Amino acid sequence: MKNATMYSVFLPMSLLLGACGNDKTTEITNTVSPTSDVLIADFEQKIPAWISSENAAIKQVSSNGVTKGKQALNIDFDSSKLKASVTLQPKKPWDWSKLNAFNLATDITNPSDVSVHLYLTVKDNSGWFHRRSVSIPAHSSGTYYAELKGEQLEFDSGLREDPPAWTSTDQKMFWQNGRKKLQLENIVSITYNVDTMNEDKSLIIDNVRLRENPEIDPSYLVGITDKFGQNAKVDFPNKVKSEKELKALADAELATLEKEGPMADRSKFGGWKSGPKLEGTGYFRTEKVDGKWAMVDPEGYLFFSSALANIRIANTTTTTGVDFKDDAVRYIDPNDVTPEDSLGIRPVSKEAQKTRYISSDVRHNLFTWLPSYDDELANHYSYRRSVHRGPIHHGETFSFYQANLERRYGETHPDSYNEKWRDVTIKRFKNWGFTSTGNWTDAEFYQMDRIPYFANGWIIGDFKTVSSGNDVWSPMPDPFDPEFKHRAELTTQVIAEEVKNNPWCIGVFVDNEKSWGNISTKRGHYGIVIHTLSIKDKDSPTKNEFNRLLKEKYTSIEALNTAWNTNLDSWETLSNGYKVGDLTDEMIGDFSTLLEAYATQYFKIVHNALEKVLPNHMYMGVRMAHWGMTPEAVKAAKKYVNVMSYNYYKEGLHEKAWEFLAETDMPSIIGEYHVGATSDTGLYHPGLILASDQQDRARMYKEYMRTVVDNPYFVGAHWFQYIDSPLTGRAYDGENYNVGFVTIADVPYKAMVDATKEINSELYQRRFGK
Repeated sequence: MKNATMYSVFLPMSLLLGACGNDKTTEITNTVSPTSDVLIADFEQKIPAWISSENAAIKQVSSNGVTKGKQALNIDFDSSKLKASVTLQPKKPWDWSKLNAFNLATDITNPSDVSVHLYLTVKDNSGWFHRRSVSIPAHSSGTYYAELKGEQLEFDSGLREDPPAWTSTDQKMFWQNGRKKLQLENIVSITYNVDTMNEDKSLIIDNVRLRENPEIDPSYLVGITDKFGQNAKVDFPNKVKSEKELKALADAELATLEKEGPMADRSKFGGWKSGPKLEGTGYFRTEKVDGKWAMVDPEGYLFFSSALANIRIANTTTTTGVDFKDDAVRYIDPNDVTPEDSLGIRPVSKEAQKTRYISSDVRHNLFTWLPSYDDELANHYSYRRSVHRGPIHHGETFSFYQANLERRYGETHPDSYNEKWRDVTIKRFKNWGFTSTGNWTDAEFYQMDRIPYFANGWIIGDFKTVSSGNDVWSPMPDPFDPEFKHRAELTTQVIAEEVKNNPWCIGVFVDNEKSWGNISTKRGHYGIVIHTLSIKDKDSPTKNEFNRLLKEKYTSIEALNTAWNTNLDSWETLSNGYKVGDLTDEMIGDFSTLLEAYATQYFKIVHNALEKVLPNHMYMGVRMAHWGMTPEAVKAAKKYVNVMSYNYYKEGLHEKAWEFLAETDMPSIIGEYHVGATSDTGLYHPGLILASDQQDRARMYKEYMRTVVDNPYFVGAHWFQYIDSPLTGRAYDGENYNVGFVTIADVPYKAMVDATKEINSELYQRRFGK
């Protein structure tokens, strides 16, 4: 990469801030010296009309937190609301396009007793946004910045978050979502917000400004990873320095696990041994007990699924920047039922290795060490045939985590370290008080008969698809296509062969985080219907079904036109593809019916396929994500699943977000949530929900879990995930998060272990005790 060019001047201030008119927070000059910041707001005067708040009280303060002048802006966020925000929105858009490489910086003080996970969103007038976030530690002050123009935004390294490109004591805000490059000539707003807090919090912000980026360190992406897969450039508490130390840590932990053993008061299957005993059917089931939904274990004991998810090697690999010219490594069997990111280690043949070449210098240069192909750790190389996102579409991968398992436990026979890993994992879980494992547990655990688990599968194949308009992971399946039913049956047969009617299997998750629709807008909510109506009947079985339902309701095309306020000349016109314009109330009502019919068919197909091969095990649903969940999908799922499942990345279960549970009245489970930090881990991205350090992370874990345990509809919660993401990003999508209970060197985070022991020791009494 080239160094960033340093420019000598910024634009005159009047061009940049003139859109705010005379309604400024401070007196400013019309020009900026070569080294000056471009001031947006410093809150020295009366709060202007172009600064507004929602569910937050704002006032000027002259005490702690003022970093420029005499006053700053105090924000008190109201936790009774789902979101609270402060927005800077000028009368006319800001034009920042003529500026050279720059970042938006804010001085922030947190006077609260707990950290604040703060989001920053910058929008342009085309509707695009750029969102970052950061954790502001309790009782702290600092400068936080987001790069809005520069080389880093132009370049994809394959990491969800890169290392800081320049040395600074200021804190870089972490990338979340949106578009990295905005239309800088038309910036319409800057918003600071919090989301779903468990308690009221406050911040003081000052000196909002644009700053020219310092010169980029040309080696900021070079040699960042040591031979253990850890950050080679910084030190941190759990960093392993040698194989001897790694083995010593393992020996000490194993001795402790043997001495302490499993958590007390657990039945054979992890239920509440000293609690009431209900009917035992030999398999897991659900029942409402004293107004609270509960699982019941095979022996009849009350059961709550407290777990960690993603206990597998598949997501521990990272791309090395190497590929092979031999196309055989990219062959995909059309009968495969396992998606790429769920596959474990897949060695490349020695013949293919002869065609090796460097496909990405940047990726390859991230590492200070990778084994040669004749090294004893070369068996931890693998190959990824496709990725979800990143600068390379396929290539060689390496699992530092699995290599560390071999270093940690040795190898007495092929892959014996993985056998030891599974044994230690179960001992950890039972000692830490977890009652089961979560989704994406490696099938090697299934027949060990030592800890309850959830089986899983994906329905993939060459069936037709539809679109929600915001298909996050993949296009939505067309469940009316007979091939979808065929693939669902193939998938569930494979799951059944793995489970073997094992009573330790609690239930089965199929698919994950489908994009049913985004209810933040009407068109987003009904995206599947809107996009499907635009398709020709002959190309879409779902479109055929939609037309059948519409014809069933409306006796003529004229009746449809009257209801929808359209002018379609025939049913054939609708069949050939109709582009939906403005949405009418009648149209929305019909779209809701169609959307529910679509989702109902999906859940019906999956349920029926599972029922044939696994009649004794619960169908756990699809783990709906809050960003892609609609009421219609929930209604459809209720008809066929045994337990509703949701992935919910927030600080806790806010009562306003879950009011619908009373109407649904189904046993429910959280399939994913997590909290991460970077200050004491060496990682570059905390994850989706942010803490300030490991102690703060442990506090937030406990707060989240207690909101779940105290909710009468929930029967479990699964933290995502067991292991930290690779520092250089997981191969499938580049996530490099601190979300594990153990590091990439398989060293547990003590604060998290202590927190989970506290939560799990009180679990059953808190949930069901009197």
